[in-house]
Amino acid sequence: MPNLTSTFEFLLLEFSDIRELQILHFFVFLAVYLVAVTGNLLIITAVVLDHHLHVPMYFFLMNLAILDLGSISVILPKAMANSLLNSRSISYSGCVAQVFFYFLLAASNFAILTVMAHDRHIAICHPLQYETIMHEGACIRMAASAWIAGILYASLHTGGTFAITFCSNIINQFFCEVPHIVKLSCSHLYLTETGILLFSGGLYGGCFIYIIITYMKIFATVLRMPSVNSRKKALSTCIPHITVVSLVLFTGMFAYVRPPGNTSSEMNVICAVMYGILPPLLNPFIYSIRNKDIKTALLKLTDFGHFPQISSSKILLVKLG
Repeated sequence: MPNLTSTFEFLLLEFSDIRELQILHFFVFLAVYLVAVTGNLLIITAVVLDHHLHVPMYFFLMNLAILDLGSISVILPKAMANSLLNSRSISYSGCVAQVFFYFLLAASNFAILTVMAHDRHIAICHPLQYETIMHEGACIRMAASAWIAGILYASLHTGGTFAITFCSNIINQFFCEVPHIVKLSCSHLYLTETGILLFSGGLYGGCFIYIIITYMKIFATVLRMPSVNSRKKALSTCIPHITVVSLVLFTGMFAYVRPPGNTSSEMNVICAVMYGILPPLLNPFIYSIRNKDIKTALLKLTDFGHFPQISSSKILLVKLG
């Protein structure tokens, strides 16, 4: 087979070759994208403008919203453009960028979720030490570490993926998804990226185990609380986080923990939509529905008179605590 390592573009999976359906897919994805962008921007704006939300829990939530906004922006705009323009192509450099930024944002996202579990553990199990442990500097370092880990993780994945010699440029997915790119390999270098994927599974599994152990400690502490109201209040701050973590894990498992064998293009698209689009779309609603502080702050956005005038420098950095 010909060596296509020097190819200038890849061909992505098209949703349909019928023009009317292509236009329909464009408008469906446009609606989903606008809802996701609006929801996450509202969360970010509410946390920045409402001083009641200038605490570690909402600082990490703001980071999560930024990551969700970025991850869905990596996937959908190109898919919408291809549907609108009746195209399948993505440049080689565009594919590299898509892989890098998606892994950066996805890895940082799960790292932030892990940090948020730690934050809830300290708040509920060690409330008297909370301000000492989760001070401003510590929170900034935790968030920065999550982003740096995402950059290193994305660099490792991207380097391993595009060191491969490709014998085809046809990707059986509507974006540059690494498992489908690896299938295009005609050299043994694909084993490197396969090893990296297995290593990644171990890292995600380790974070998941940490979250499980953390919540076991939280639930044990909550059950020892004498007041029913205290137990409800403590659990109410954990339910949105548990829901988001479950959504990320179950959609990821649905996509990747499947019996081996060839799967249809339709199933590949459904899986990608579930783990790549649903979490960024639903996370703002999950946190808004169950959280009174967020709902109150979002209601205030309709009346800017409730917010004090904030300088641009303060908007750039939310003061914690």
